[in-house]
Amino acid sequence: MLGTAAAVAFIPSVDLDRSERFFADVLGLAVEQVTPYACVLRAGGTMLRVTRVDGLIPQPFTIFGWAVADLRADVAGLLARGVTFLHYDGVPQDDAGVWSAPGGDLVAWFHDPDGNTLSLTEFAVG
Repeated sequence: MLGTAAAVAFIPSVDLDRSERFFADVLGLAVEQVTPYACVLRAGGTMLRVTRVDGLIPQPFTIFGWAVADLRADVAGLLARGVTFLHYDGVPQDDAGVWSAPGGDLVAWFHDPDGNTLSLTEFAVG
């Protein structure tokens, strides 16, 4: 029934102005609308609603991510814009924070200004 409906993703934020600057200026997403309740952006073909919340306890797992064609180039670009990539104990990552998964995928994680975990994944071909 919903297989052809467009998906909408939600990310909570306690400070919409700060989140708008991060998602638009740092990550390069297009802003479609800003209201007192949400900053609506476009991430590829997905609507991303950064929604104002009064309180937030960030989850210890990825809540949103992007499939990218050249993860190392995107990591370098985001590092140049001040993004810090996460390093996890027990996960073999390189100095930039990139994990090479057993199947060949490359993954890197970072936080938004509210501490939500976001990720980049370059999927292995084949």
